[in-house]
Amino acid sequence: MSQQIVPNYGGQAVIEGVMFGGKSITVTAVRKKNQEIEYFEAPRTEYKWITPLKKIPFVRGVVGLIEASANGAKHLNFASERYNSESGEEVSEGPSKLQMILGVALVGVLSFLFGKFVFTLVPVFLAEFLLGKWVPDGVPQTLAEGGIKIILLLSYITAIAKAPIIKRLFQYHGAEHKVINAFESGVELTVANVQKFSTLHYRCGSSFLIFTVFVGVVIYSLFPYDSLTERVVQRIVLLPLVMGVSYEVLQWTNKLRDTPVLRFLGYPGLWLQKITTREPEDHQVEVAIASFQKMRELDQKQAQERMVTTG
Repeated sequence: MSQQIVPNYGGQAVIEGVMFGGKSITVTAVRKKNQEIEYFEAPRTEYKWITPLKKIPFVRGVVGLIEASANGAKHLNFASERYNSESGEEVSEGPSKLQMILGVALVGVLSFLFGKFVFTLVPVFLAEFLLGKWVPDGVPQTLAEGGIKIILLLSYITAIAKAPIIKRLFQYHGAEHKVINAFESGVELTVANVQKFSTLHYRCGSSFLIFTVFVGVVIYSLFPYDSLTERVVQRIVLLPLVMGVSYEVLQWTNKLRDTPVLRFLGYPGLWLQKITTREPEDHQVEVAIASFQKMRELDQKQAQERMVTTG
């Protein structure tokens, strides 16, 4: 008997909700103050010239990230607008709004590209000016640069995680992972069943973040530089390569997660997820299930309509 192939669905947490993406449509479900669940649906924008690029190793990761940014922007805006329209004291003051924006910037892929440039270049200058006298150029400086990146990443996430609104965002992140884990295990998607699963997943964007640090250290070490300017230019030019390789590493560790001897390769990403996810409450899991099921329903409906049209 042939084993059924389970689709690799992905999603992301948004303010008071979860977005899931299917093959042809993306759906966000958010919890309103009156406890009703509101949906936002948007078809995936697919361009013919992009399709071949998504099949090329080390290129498909960068293309997929840019595509996810474009598709996810509308969902992030929808959730933020709904939250602001029903906001109370939590978002009426400046600091809470800032904390919300910082959290969305972390979890949302829309701002990831800009953040990746900043996250790549700031450690270069810190390593050069703070450790330049004690750490020689080349591989030692690159290792120091990677260490600074990890410190900055953990410090940033830990700092914003203290805000109540970000804690809820991370709970929805955990709910998203639980739903995907339950679906991939083949169980019925009920709140009780989904809550039994882990908030961690090998294919998470948080894992991608940490892999870019490790992959970056390896790749940057292969290219010598003679000045700080040349070092900065190298980091910018090589950033797409680092992201492309990191994506392949992420997919590789996901495929090896059931292999006892090799599953540890994905542990750094899972450790980071212990900060970026939290155990969700039942009503949050309910929202995640609703979003996933709506996405599956509409995705299958569109697939049937295409079969009728082409048939």
